[in-house]
Amino acid sequence: MDKIETAVAAEYAGARIDKFVSENVPGISRSAAAKMLSEGSILVNDRQVSKNCRLRTDDRVTAIIPDPVELEAQAENIPVNIIYEDDHLLVVDKPKGMVVHPAAGNYNGTLVNALLYHCKGRLSSINGVIRPGIVHRIDKNTSGLLIVAKTDEAHNGLAAQIKEHSFTREYEAIVEGRMKDMTGVIDAPIGRHKTDRKKMCVTDKNSKNAVTHYEVLEELGSYTYMKLRLETGRTHQIRVHMKYIGHPVLGDDVYGKPYKGIDGQCLHARKIGFIHPVTGEYLEFTSELPEYFQNILSKLRKCR
Repeated sequence: MDKIETAVAAEYAGARIDKFVSENVPGISRSAAAKMLSEGSILVNDRQVSKNCRLRTDDRVTAIIPDPVELEAQAENIPVNIIYEDDHLLVVDKPKGMVVHPAAGNYNGTLVNALLYHCKGRLSSINGVIRPGIVHRIDKNTSGLLIVAKTDEAHNGLAAQIKEHSFTREYEAIVEGRMKDMTGVIDAPIGRHKTDRKKMCVTDKNSKNAVTHYEVLEELGSYTYMKLRLETGRTHQIRVHMKYIGHPVLGDDVYGKPYKGIDGQCLHARKIGFIHPVTGEYLEFTSELPEYFQNILSKLRKCR
């Protein structure tokens, strides 16, 4: 069990306790904070309070975090689009809206649940029982390609390539506004947002280097269709970098604003290439643009 203590800054004076906790205690959502308050696991100045409690500057908030319970993902018969598979790994074309692995609020219906069924449980064990086989991830509302390891040998070989930046990972996106340059590089470190722990941002504090290469594919009035290549692979990297340069990904309701007709960002993992960790052969795969992406392109082309 851990105790996380946080002093209330002046900017949170008058804020509800559940809002404060969700924005200042990593991994705790507002609904989770409300549950913890009802259980007496969140204290203000060492006293139990209700979720309606309003904070004052310099109040001391204590969140009592129970020891994590390791959940084991369960196999589920969920259709999944596998575009390549051998004894060591597989390449999956993930649909928009599917979560990659179980986590709080999404314990079922994930890609891992589907893969456990398809592979009869034969997935690498390096990331534990809740994320078996997962070498790298893409966001829930990002569609496209990712690689899954069946064996620990394959997992280690793929992870080494990611670390060495020798992986090919190309995305396509529609972003807001028109780019000043047709090609370019965004080299800006990414770390956790200081007030909203569920978001990332460009920062020099507690960050890691992040590099994204971009190319304009088509100008669509006040929007731009782009190709983006990851040199590094930080959490939300493309979404954070595009916001940083003033061109958030269309529909990104975390780093930009919603767009009518789609749920989340218009971002697709289009191409992936790597050296097979066992055979040494270079493999490269491309995913067709999904229907939602093609529909938005058609709409914007008509309006320009």
